[in-house]
Amino acid sequence: MTATPNVKEKARHIVDHLADDATWDDLLYQVYVRQTIEAGLEDFRQGRTMSSAELRKRLGLPPK
Repeated sequence: MTATPNVKEKARHIVDHLADDATWDDLLYQVYVRQTIEAGLEDFRQGRTMSSAELRKRLGLPPK
């Protein structure tokens, strides 16, 4: 994932909202979640999504 111009601001926001007793694992988890959400939103903007029905079909699952 490429860095955006405001990645430092986003990182500061994450750090500022961690609990005072947060661990490195807590920080890494929050960064991972943020990065995953942003990647998903970009996939959506680029049209790289599919319906749950199409996914079920691809996985060989019965329709719901």
